[in-house]
This record gives sequence, structure tokens and C-alpha cells, in this order.
Amino acid sequence: MTAKVSDNKHKNRKTSKEVSPMKKAFGWFKTNIKNQDDVDTEKVAEHSDNMKFVWGFILACVSLCVLLALISHIFTGDEDQKLISNSYLPATNWLGIFGFWIAYWLMENTFGIASIFIPILLVATGIRIMGTIKVRLHKWFLNCMILMIWISAFMSFLQLHFETLQEGYINWGGMIGYNEITLLIEKVGNVGAFITLVITALLYTFYLSGEAITAVRNIVNRTAKNNLAVQEEELAEDEDSEGLENDLDEEEAPLTTSEEVALKIENTIPFEDEPSKTATTIDFGTATGDVEIPLKVGEQALPLEFANPTEDMKVVVGEDPEKADITGEGTLEPYDPKLDLEHYKYPTLDLLKHYDNIQSNVDMEEQQANKNKIIKVLSYFGVEISSIKATIGPTITLYEITPAPGIRISRIRGLEDDIALSLSALGIRIIAPIPGKGTIGIEVPNAKPQMVSMESVINSRKFQETDYELPMALGKTITNEVFMVDLAKMPHLLVAGATGQGKSVGLNAIITSLLYKKHPAELKFVMVDPKKVEFSVYNPIVNHFLAQVEGNEGTEEPIITDVNKVIQTLKSLCVEMDTRYDLLKKARARNVKEYNQKFKDRQLNPNNGHKFMPYIVVIIDEFGDLIMTAGKEIELPIARIAQLARAVGIHMIIATQRPTTNIITGTIKANFPARLAFKVASSIDSKTILDRTGANQLIGKGDMLFLSGNDPVRVQCAFVDTPEVEDITSYIACQQSYNAPFPLPEVPMDGGEDGDGPDVDLNHLDPMFNEVARMVVLEQSGSTSMIQRKFSIGYNRAGRLMDQLEKVGIVGPAKGSKPREVLCVSEEDLQFRLDNIG
Repeated sequence: MTAKVSDNKHKNRKTSKEVSPMKKAFGWFKTNIKNQDDVDTEKVAEHSDNMKFVWGFILACVSLCVLLALISHIFTGDEDQKLISNSYLPATNWLGIFGFWIAYWLMENTFGIASIFIPILLVATGIRIMGTIKVRLHKWFLNCMILMIWISAFMSFLQLHFETLQEGYINWGGMIGYNEITLLIEKVGNVGAFITLVITALLYTFYLSGEAITAVRNIVNRTAKNNLAVQEEELAEDEDSEGLENDLDEEEAPLTTSEEVALKIENTIPFEDEPSKTATTIDFGTATGDVEIPLKVGEQALPLEFANPTEDMKVVVGEDPEKADITGEGTLEPYDPKLDLEHYKYPTLDLLKHYDNIQSNVDMEEQQANKNKIIKVLSYFGVEISSIKATIGPTITLYEITPAPGIRISRIRGLEDDIALSLSALGIRIIAPIPGKGTIGIEVPNAKPQMVSMESVINSRKFQETDYELPMALGKTITNEVFMVDLAKMPHLLVAGATGQGKSVGLNAIITSLLYKKHPAELKFVMVDPKKVEFSVYNPIVNHFLAQVEGNEGTEEPIITDVNKVIQTLKSLCVEMDTRYDLLKKARARNVKEYNQKFKDRQLNPNNGHKFMPYIVVIIDEFGDLIMTAGKEIELPIARIAQLARAVGIHMIIATQRPTTNIITGTIKANFPARLAFKVASSIDSKTILDRTGANQLIGKGDMLFLSGNDPVRVQCAFVDTPEVEDITSYIACQQSYNAPFPLPEVPMDGGEDGDGPDVDLNHLDPMFNEVARMVVLEQSGSTSMIQRKFSIGYNRAGRLMDQLEKVGIVGPAKGSKPREVLCVSEEDLQFRLDNIG
């Protein structure tokens, strides 16, 4: 029984270990679910990694495209500037119009050229998201942000102080950089801003170099430990380990300050005998004990002596250290003439009017018809040609023909009027032959001439990138190329043209191009306008760009209109020219460019009279009126200035609408090698101005011939309207200016010194003396120009009458440009003086 019970118990225990079918099913289901969960988790993780890779790859690709667009903008942005106003035009950016607008927006509104780090940072971010390469994103972000902030501020600082960076199409510092540097300059000034930029650059360099040095030290230390272990094993065989350790301790002990001193002179060392010469930064490395190293200054070698060098040692120059205690003052920066108006901004392109429909209107039908007519006329007179081709210009189309062998050029030249009749053209000009080519040119006016806008000329790459000292953008040639000349090399210009043919517009184009290129510190104008209306638009910029004789600064008319002031100003320019030549002689410079460079480099001492010399451009409109009024008194100083003033930076532009031989004399022509001729009335006038015909065959409206050498160049003058000039002068006038116009030396007017009066023979008075005297007393005002107008006499005679009136005591001495004081207060007083003459 017991055994049975035992068996039952055993059976029961055995039965309890068995699993029911339900439990087996549940267990199987649970196990499979768990395995399935593990599989799903792995799949989700794999899917997540794939999505990260895809999104990272997309970000990296997009960032690379933006990077390419920015790089392309550096090279193609100039040509793509047209898209700002005409978005339908094709873009030259490597990524098309989308790439241009992305690059333009980033460079203009963010960090300028430093915005290139934005796509670089995004590329690094994309690579990090992809997980292919381990990228320390926080370091990339930190370094890119530091570089963008510093580079944008530094480029904006350069852009404010260097005009070459202001003239381009790239905003180098961007809006953020400009805001950074303007705020910095406002707080600490220009010098403080520059020092701040330098210090931050050094700190960042130390930060980078610190990491690099740490890495190099780790490598060196590992190498040194290996080498030391090898040495210890080799030395252990022969020497005692303790002694070896002591030796090693001695070798590794650092040297004391008295044993080793690193000497580095960071500042320059001025010398009393030659203050303009300084020593540059010198690193003498490591020196111990007494050191003597020669320092060469000019042709003189001076020793630097180091006596028992220590950390607080002093550097002395010369043989006796007690006689000098050099403080190490820093070298003066090069002189910047623009610093007085450092915030001056050059006129912008939007001040000039943009014309959309100014493309050439010569179609193929008109061109082919003119070709056929030319061939027909020439063949009718027995002139055969082998080829003909056309070059379309703004107002003229040049047809180049190659005559058949045996045809004389003179036969073609004689058919000029017949060709003009056949083409029904306003005027035909034949160039036989074209210089440098074996062809004959026939210039035919276009039926619908195109206008050359000043904006298209100023916006051209040729003008923007020119290095001319005084660039004059005159217009476009017959091949549609921008035509520019350098006034500094010409060195003077004679302009002539009949009334209404574009002469005044040409002068405005010359002035406008100079205003767009030169800073007020570099250029001054002397403007003479006898008609009183042509140059009045430039009155607002008197303190920026105009020069006046000292004593005349307070006059209401900074533009010279009075003949008396013209003579005084020309004499003053002669004095200024002589003064400049004396300074050039002292400085041993051949021209004003070399002199100014020496002055900027601080090689010339202002205490010795040296000064920065701006260019002076004298512009005289209607020169013929001045010659008729004052004659030799005008011509002689102009001739003297034209002969000598080139080297000292004084240049003249004179214009006249009467190019006759009594106006443009041989003396004037000899000293004005460069000529600019608009349309004139006759071939005689053309020969007077150009020494050849051709100006009489121009079509007017800015069509002109420029001569500076052997052969004239036909140019269509750029058109700048009066409202455009007013906008430019207003833009300049609203900026900070000098306190007064540029001063020219004061010279006496009408001869004689104050107090003594002119040297006049009262026994030979002018027949009109009494009449003039009464007029002056009645008007209570007297001037040479008034006598000219009232009595219709020449300037010389009016001047002599004024001298006589002064000698008798009717008027007082000259007071610059102001009218003379009338000393006679009544006719009785006048009669008394007249009765007592002699």
C-alpha cells in the first residue's frame, strides 16, 4: 500500500512537470512574437539609418550646389548684374539664374564673400547626418562662425578704405559685415577697429596653433620616449642606473632666464638723425651673454648691444647705451589723403538713367541694300571691288571694301558725294585706306541711330577695372566698344563743335566719369563758364571737388564767370604750378605721381613745406568768348600752363564753338595735342581743329572725332542728361565735405601793390576817361568787366582805364574778386579831382 502510494506520488510529480497543449501553444506564440519584435526593431533601425543617409546626402548635395553658385558668382557676377533689372535675360552663373539669385542674396545680405562658409558648414552637417564620416559638428560650427564674422568685418573695413574694392560688383563684407564694422568704428574709431581686427585674428591663430602644437607635441613626446628607452638600454650596460638618472635629470632641467633669453623686437626703432627711417621687425632668436648685431639703416650700420640679457632688458642703439633710451614706438602708417573724408561714398549707378531699348536698329535688309548701292555706284564709275563687309556701330555703319587690283584709292575718294547721293545719307566719310588694314572704309549713318547712355559706359567692365589716373569715358566706337582715354597722359584736351552738336554734353560726360572714379582728396576742378549756365549744376560740390583762389571762397558763384576772375585764377594756377615744381625738385621726383607716392610713404616732411598734391583739371567752356574779351591776357597763361603743368598734375580742357584761327591760335594748338571735334560748319573749321577734314561730315548729336596721334577715331559720345548730373551732385553734396574749396595762391588783380597804385602816366589818359569816371561815380561801383560791358571795349583797354581811375583816386585798390570801392561820393568831388589831374 505504501509502495503504491509512493508510486502515486511519483506519478503525480511526473504529471505536474508535463505541459498542457494550451500552454505549449501559448509559449510557442509568445516566443515567435518576441522574435518578430526583435526583427521589426532591427528593420526600423535600419530604415531610420537609411532615411538619415538620404536626408544627409540631399543636404550635402544642395549645399554643394550653393557653394558652386557662390564660387561662380565671383567670376560671372559682373555679367549677371544685368539680371537685377532684366530678369528675363540668360544668366552666366554655373547654376543659371537660380544660382545667381542665391549667390547674390547671400553675398549682399549676409556675410559677403565669407558667406561661402555657410554651404561648407551645411556640407559638413550633411556628412554628419549621413554617418559615413565622423564629423565634430560643434567645432565646424564654431570655426565657420568665427571666420564668417571676422572675414566679413575685415572685408567691410577694407572696402571702406580702398576704392578698388568699392568699385566692383561684389559686396565683400555683406550687410552683416558692414553693420559690424560701422558699429565698431563708431565706438572705437578707425585705428581702434583695425587693432581689434588684428587682435582677434591673432587670438584665433593662437587658438588654432595651440591645437596644432598640442598634436605635434603628443607625436614628438611619443617619439622622444621611444628614443629615450633605446638610449637607456644602451647606456645601462656601461653606467650605473642611478648616475644615468641624475645625468638625464640634468639634461632635462630647463635653462634659467639668465642662461637663455629669447629676444624679439616687436616695434620699430626710430633714429633722431633720420626720423623717416626705421628698423623693421627683427627676431634675433636665442642670445646669451653679450651680443652685437649690426643694424643697417640706409648706408649706415648701427650696432645693437645686449649686455647680460634678461627678461626686462632694454634695447639701445649706438656705441654708448647711456645716451639712448628707446621706447620702441610703432611705425607710422602710410599717409592716406582720403582719411579726412574716409566715409565718402562714390556715386552709384542707380543715379544714372538706364535705357532699355538702345540696341542697334540696323537690320539685314538695310545693310544689304546699302552694300548693293555702294557696289552699284562704284561699278558705274568703273571701280571694281573684290569684297565688302559691314561693321554696325551706334550711329554709323562702316563698310569695308577691298578694291580690285589696279584700282587707285584716289578714284574711290573722289566718289564721296556720289555715294552719299546714292544712299540718300546725311553725310559720307571715306577712310582711304583704313590704318593697319588693306581695305577702304566708307562710313554711312544709320537710318535709326542708337543712343549711347552714360550708364552703359560707366557700368562697363573696361571702366570699372581701369587703372587710368584720370579716366575719361567718352562713349562708344564704331565697333560698340567703350572708348576711354587718360587725361593724365594726353595731357590737355581741345574741344570744338558748332552750337547744339553735343559739346556741352561731352564736357558733362568727362566730368561725370571723373566724379565716378576719383575721391575728393585726389581731384579738384577749376570751372570757367562765361555763359554762366553750363556748369552751374556743379555748385553744390564746391567744397568737395572745386578749387578757388584764396580770398574768393565766400563768393556766391564758385563757378568762375567773370573775365577778371578768370585772369586772376589762371595767374594763380601759374603760381601753384611753380610752387609744385619747387616741391618736386626738393623731393627729387619727376612727376606728381612719384611725389605723392613718396609723401604717402612718409618720406617727405610736411614741416619742410611738402604736401599731398591732388590733380587739378581746368575746364573752360566757350574759350572763344574769353579770347575775344581779354586776348593775350588769357592766352599767355593758358599756353604756359599747357607747356609745363603736365608733370605737376594740372591739366586743361578748353572748349569753343568757333574753331577759327584767331581763337585757336598756333600757340594753343601746339600745346594741346589731343583734340575732340564735334560737327563743325565747314572743312576750314575742321582743319583748324583736326588739321584735316572730317569734322564737317559728322552727323551731329554727339557724333565726334577724337585725335591723339596720327589718325582720328570716330566715337558716339555718351549721353548724360542734366537731371542725372543734378542727382550725382546732390548725392555727393549730402556727404561730409571739406570746410572750404581747395585753396589756390592769391595773386593781385589789375596790377600794382596795395597803397602805391598802378604805374600810370597821367599825361596820357584814355579819351574815354572822363566819361568812364562819371559813370563809375554815378553807379558807385567800379570793375573792369562793368566798363567792358557799358562801353563795349576790350578787356585790356578797360583794365588800363581802371588803373587810371585808381591813380587819380576815384576808385580804391583791387580787393580780390570784389568790386572796387568808389572814393568819390559826388559829381563835385569828381570834378575837383579831374581839374587837379597832373
